[in-house]
Amino acid sequence: MTLLAAEKVAFRYGGHNVLDRVTLALVPGEIVTIVGPNGSGKSTLLRVLIGALKPSSGAVTRAKGLKIGYVPQKLHIDQSMPLTVRRFLDLPKRVSDHDACQALETAGLTDLGQRQMAGLSGGQFQRVLLARAIIGRPDVLMLDEATQGLDQPGSASFYRQIEAVRTELDCAVLMVSHELHVVMSASDRVICLNGHVCCEGTPEVVSAAPAYRELFGTGTGGALALYRHDHDHHHHDHSHEAAE
Repeated sequence: MTLLAAEKVAFRYGGHNVLDRVTLALVPGEIVTIVGPNGSGKSTLLRVLIGALKPSSGAVTRAKGLKIGYVPQKLHIDQSMPLTVRRFLDLPKRVSDHDACQALETAGLTDLGQRQMAGLSGGQFQRVLLARAIIGRPDVLMLDEATQGLDQPGSASFYRQIEAVRTELDCAVLMVSHELHVVMSASDRVICLNGHVCCEGTPEVVSAAPAYRELFGTGTGGALALYRHDHDHHHHDHSHEAAE
């Protein structure tokens, strides 16, 4: 079952082709990461998929009733404003205490509901954004460079949490990231984007692809291999995953 798909999507801005005939599809339970250099159209692609931007040509199709959760690149909150984590989760609309607690727990945060947003660490703040994105139990979770500003252990921990969220919700995850070494270990499939799709496949396939090495340098393949761990996810059958 395809949840979300783009078919030959192009997007032009100011006479410039930001995206050129991009095709991709997401299925339940899959973690897909989009990598690419700055200005390669990664964030634009997410906005087109969500429906915030209209493609210049091509089509985006979404499964009927599709729910999307979104974790932005960054969110600025006035540090002087008193705002608890629990109150933040009520924005823009109130949610039940049960749903809020469950989302915080799934995001790896417990007993933080009464903490002030201004007093959170970078990692805690990002997990609160994650909790807010998964309150409605989305079919697709999108993250736009959600670990920017976190150190490497913080990023690795956050991506492990994303894997736990995927398992619990059986949602598809679409991430944009520049942290190749960490992100590769948490991905089932990688799409290398530079305006168009340069290459895609498993992390091993992509990190060995000439187009990928041309964009990111030949030295990255070895570094990526160090962070890669084995995946044994058979996404056509989730019965065994639920039992793990």
